[in-house]
Amino acid sequence: MIDALVVSNLLLWVLVIVLAVVVLALVRQIGVLHERVAPAGALMVRGGPRVGETAPAVDVADWRDRPVRIGGADPDGRSTLLFFLSPTCPVCKTLLPVLDSVQAAEGSGLRVVLASDGPRADHEEFVRKYGLDRAVYVLSTELGLTYQVAKLPYAVLIDGHGVVRASGLVNSREHLESLFEAMERGVPSLQAYLTEQRGARRVA
Repeated sequence: MIDALVVSNLLLWVLVIVLAVVVLALVRQIGVLHERVAPAGALMVRGGPRVGETAPAVDVADWRDRPVRIGGADPDGRSTLLFFLSPTCPVCKTLLPVLDSVQAAEGSGLRVVLASDGPRADHEEFVRKYGLDRAVYVLSTELGLTYQVAKLPYAVLIDGHGVVRASGLVNSREHLESLFEAMERGVPSLQAYLTEQRGARRVA
């Protein structure tokens, strides 16, 4: 009886040691993967004004019938974050608070424009529920066609001179912030920057 107990305890200790070794190996592997996996940026898509091109000037009216010009140099030198959304897009709704925090972080140097299309009646409940009546919210089919928006949510970052600095599909805060990081680094996208960095390391 005692011998069986001793043997079972020894087996348990062996299992515990093996399990500890496996856990340590997994932790190490996770660390290696974390270093290799690059942060995800907004997914660039074909079509519409490319990064580095001047954004076409489009004149529209916002929700409160105020004139809004998208594209061209901003009189106050502000950048414009053009965010395409839809009342039926769940991800778009989750990103609305993120847009508020981005606006707060960038301050007066950024203008956020929410863009969609369709009859005004289709947007009234959406605007009321999320308090968007005071935001720059525009309904324009022309705007969507100009930027060839096929999927949502989609964002375009235009600098104060009216030049497109970054664009792409944005599904998270990380994607939105990658647009600003791309503009700061002077690259088309965060992925392009990381690819360039990897190439430089290989050459070195």
